[in-house]
Amino acid sequence: MNSTLKYRGYAARVEFDPRDMIFVGTVLGIEDHITFHGDTVADLTADFYAAVDHYLEDCAATARKPQKPYSGRLMLRVPPDVHAHAAGMAEAHGKSLNQWAAEVLARAR
Repeated sequence: MNSTLKYRGYAARVEFDPRDMIFVGTVLGIEDHITFHGDTVADLTADFYAAVDHYLEDCAATARKPQKPYSGRLMLRVPPDVHAHAAGMAEAHGKSLNQWAAEVLARAR
């Protein structure tokens, strides 16, 4: 079983470790390494919340800016023909390339 949890703007991937019979999770989208675990879903969720809270408290205590996952800026390099096609699709829909791409990417979730 794999799943994701969300809390205070952070998302984490969760997996079940059948060898140790526990749930383990890792916060996604930041370079700092935040992990957590639990024997039950309730324990896992509580440990995730505590891990994020601890990370934010530690950053505040050490005057470090906490990393935020994904800024919303996405830089892509695509072949020129793909770029031209996307621009044409955006224009055909009366949207900017950014608006069109954001909608297409949102549907891919």
